[in-house]
Amino acid sequence: MPRPDDSIHDSVKRAFADGHARAIPDLLSDAQFAADGRATPAAVLIAITDSVRDPQVILTQRPRAMRDHPGQVAFPGGKIDPGEDAVTAALREAEEELALPRQAVRVIGASDPYHTGTGFLVTPVVGVVPQGLTLTPNPLEVEAWFEAPLAMLLDPANWTANEVYWRGATRRYLELEWQGFRIWGVTAAIIANLSRRISWERLNNAA
Repeated sequence: MPRPDDSIHDSVKRAFADGHARAIPDLLSDAQFAADGRATPAAVLIAITDSVRDPQVILTQRPRAMRDHPGQVAFPGGKIDPGEDAVTAALREAEEELALPRQAVRVIGASDPYHTGTGFLVTPVVGVVPQGLTLTPNPLEVEAWFEAPLAMLLDPANWTANEVYWRGATRRYLELEWQGFRIWGVTAAIIANLSRRISWERLNNAA
């Protein structure tokens, strides 16, 4: 049995490698809704807190006054700038949005890109961060930040599937309520895809 003060890093790394060693052809995507197939490169950071017993994932809520996706829950992230790769962009954005020091992130790797209906190709970057980091949200980009249990997010039974008619077709989406925050849309889809790569059971077995 792992001790409470052990690091989860190696377990996540092994589970990540095992889960990405095979092709999964039916991962979620909204590519069909993107106008003209546009795919602007972007990246987000899935920051997992370093706790063996109860790892958390850091999420943000966008300001309600923002023009794009106001009030939505998201991972720290944004467009990939020229000369950057996905890892560099995800770490930069997390630092800009939350003052999360990039040197505090132990990067595990980049997971499956998700094509959004608004025309972004988002690469999720998984990393492990220390517990109890002091984060300072940039009020222009982040209204609030919170943590949600990794075990809860990776369990498909906790998600509700819904449908909406959007851009001429029926779009399925997932959602989950957690402590007053609604996790849905792109963020939910990225989590759902990651759960196909890293199940909570596989992560525990890798410990």
